[in-house]
Amino acid sequence: MRAPNNLNALRAFEAVARHLSYPAAAAELNVTPAAIGQLIRGLEAYLDIELFHRSSSGPSRLSLTDAARAALPDLQGGFDLLSSAVERLRASKSRIIFTVTVPPAFAEKWLLWRVGRFQGRHPYYDLRIETSGHLVDFTSERIDVGIRYGTGAWPDLMSTFLLRDEFFPVCSPALAHGPNALRRPSDLKNHPLIHDTSMSGFGVFPTWRSWLLHAGYRDSFETDRGLQLNDSAMAIQTAISGNGVALGRTTLVERDLAEGRLVKPFDHVQSCELAYYLVYRKEREQHAPVLAFKEWLLEEVGSN
Repeated sequence: MRAPNNLNALRAFEAVARHLSYPAAAAELNVTPAAIGQLIRGLEAYLDIELFHRSSSGPSRLSLTDAARAALPDLQGGFDLLSSAVERLRASKSRIIFTVTVPPAFAEKWLLWRVGRFQGRHPYYDLRIETSGHLVDFTSERIDVGIRYGTGAWPDLMSTFLLRDEFFPVCSPALAHGPNALRRPSDLKNHPLIHDTSMSGFGVFPTWRSWLLHAGYRDSFETDRGLQLNDSAMAIQTAISGNGVALGRTTLVERDLAEGRLVKPFDHVQSCELAYYLVYRKEREQHAPVLAFKEWLLEEVGSN
């Protein structure tokens, strides 16, 4: 039996295996369904096995055979390696657009003022940074890699631990040392409290109530009063402007503390099991831009 054009046939098989549809695979590969069918039949004849069970009824007329299902992950991994190698070659002559999704506050307060170092190391990668507060679909929105804050477990995504925050009060220097100076937790009664509600769905996310209890302050205290904001960067900026005391997070306030826009009136910190993770689809694990961004990001985290 004469071998089919194996690369095209394998591409056709992988696309049909994902979509379980000849027309959908044909649209993705920009060929006709008849061409897809011919490639699949040729590959099955060459290998002398069936790749799909075909049914004339039911919601899906195609289903993978056991042999096809077992071989599919290796095939997809091989295509990813091939794509990565081609992109490495292309990078020497052309630019590659690489899309990263990042929480808005993390982008503003941590990532953006560091990202020039990545661009200096990888001048042929053009980063497209998308900030979003919701969990984007990596496949439909064509995302290469993301940074997420949470427990580290997200369906269909690989994750690599990056950073874990500590939480503590922060405010402007003028507020800390003004007429109602902040010397002990009880002094917080004299100032507006700024609440970051962006992660209110997570019970383990620190709040003013949890920080005060963790700090050993048991006296009666109206901890829910003040300004509530659903954006962490806005909460920090409000504290910088002198309009209250915020519960700061290490990654989001480190630069403002270092440059004197904020001060930390109390030493006590509260930890949190939530953390920042780099996330990506399994099939993109060996993708050249993902590897480059991951390597750089881990170096940046390690240098803190």
